[in-house]
Amino acid sequence: MPLFLWLTFVLFYSGSAISGQITQAVFSDVQYDALATTQCLAEPGRTMYGGGVIVNPEFSNGTAGWAVFGKGVIEGRVSHSKNRFMVARNRKRPMDSVSQKVRLEKGKFYAFSAWIQVNEGSETVSVVFGVGDGEFAPGGSIVAEQGCWSLLKGGVAANSSSTVDVLFESKNTSKEIWVDSVALQPFSKKQWSFHQDKSIEKVRKSRVRFQITYKKKRGLAVRGAKFLVKQTKPGFPFGCGMNFHILESTDYQNWFASRFRYTTFTNAMKWYSTEAKQGQENYTTADAMVKFSQDNGISIRGHNVFWDDPKYQPDWVKTLSPDDLRKAAEKRINSVVSRYAGKLIAWDVVNENLHFSFFEDNLGKNASSKYYSTAYKLDPTPRMFLNEYNTIEYCGDEKVSPGNYKKRLKEIFSYPGNQDIPAGIGVQGNFGRGQPNLAYMRSTLEILATTGVPIWLTEVSVHPGVNQVSTMHGHASSRRGKIGQAWASISLPVTSRPNFARRPCQY
Repeated sequence: MPLFLWLTFVLFYSGSAISGQITQAVFSDVQYDALATTQCLAEPGRTMYGGGVIVNPEFSNGTAGWAVFGKGVIEGRVSHSKNRFMVARNRKRPMDSVSQKVRLEKGKFYAFSAWIQVNEGSETVSVVFGVGDGEFAPGGSIVAEQGCWSLLKGGVAANSSSTVDVLFESKNTSKEIWVDSVALQPFSKKQWSFHQDKSIEKVRKSRVRFQITYKKKRGLAVRGAKFLVKQTKPGFPFGCGMNFHILESTDYQNWFASRFRYTTFTNAMKWYSTEAKQGQENYTTADAMVKFSQDNGISIRGHNVFWDDPKYQPDWVKTLSPDDLRKAAEKRINSVVSRYAGKLIAWDVVNENLHFSFFEDNLGKNASSKYYSTAYKLDPTPRMFLNEYNTIEYCGDEKVSPGNYKKRLKEIFSYPGNQDIPAGIGVQGNFGRGQPNLAYMRSTLEILATTGVPIWLTEVSVHPGVNQVSTMHGHASSRRGKIGQAWASISLPVTSRPNFARRPCQY
């Protein structure tokens, strides 16, 4: 009688990080603090790392260890709840603020945190590292508010050993900057790698129990059974951009299909490619690339329905009146989304929507929100992404700071009728020369993860240079594992635009 076996996989998943709460992993002699929140609190949160290398981080000793940077006045104050904090007022220039000198060591990453408030309205406040000779390295920013405390979390990578000024910047000099619970914690590369390995062990690996039973005797185990487990496809999304040359080269086809299970077309689906002349749609190239992908089991991210950068509109679109633009855009979204309905896993609906506002400027402030609604109604299957550059690779770009990214995400997906749309956070990775600032990148991903929305690294380009392999390893390593409630997945590099590559937050 032949033996029929049932094979049952039981996965034991261990550990998860809950957004807005503290998760810690031991780094041999120091613990990494993954606290992340965008809530504005009545009282400042606790001081991370006990302040790290910062002296008098909670201002318990007044202004000891602190000084004025530039002009203006600093003073200690006490709240109604007896909490002590520092205020910079009578500011004349953006960087006039409270500051402290600290010694940074070459090759280390420094995780920064502070709780910030302004005395009126709301204002962007940044942490800045003065490195001498009039040069400053940004370390992160937050939109601070009146009446409550916001967490500013970021960091800096030290490419040389020197003494720097840690200070704060706000372009609106009429606002007072209130500061409390300041921390700057160094991590060596060895410590950072230790945390990466611990995260991999905790999240990416788990115990598996195999239970083999007879088909006709459920529950009766087969003793001494031997079996073979063969992985048929990777479970971690990893892909590559695909351009039209794949239709011309079997070598390119074989190379791609043997390596990647995900793709984004570099240009083939964009409006300027499918309708270069008004009224003359041509999907020949995109259709052929979709067929090739489907034939080879490759999942496709749609890139993109619209691009909010005026420079990348079809030439004929740039001269349309608002009424004509509205009609043309309606035709475009109905055409491309309907054509590929059921064939894509995602859409970048309005690309680079925080940096640019072509459609908002011409069609009203809710133009993008309406397009997400339309795309979802035409095809509810794909996840609908925002997609931006400089969010992780350059901490000096306030437009796409994690706080502003989260704010824009909320604006679009809280628009009437959009609440049920599956949202996605796309962060591009157009890196310049040098070691990436892993401390800032991690803090950014932690803050974005508080949304509970999946995070995808949608592009990768690295400026040519020495030690490129080790540098790229640094980029990739910072995104291993689960952060908060969202997966930070490495996937889908598409086009690179060298003019967008900025020097990372380093000095």
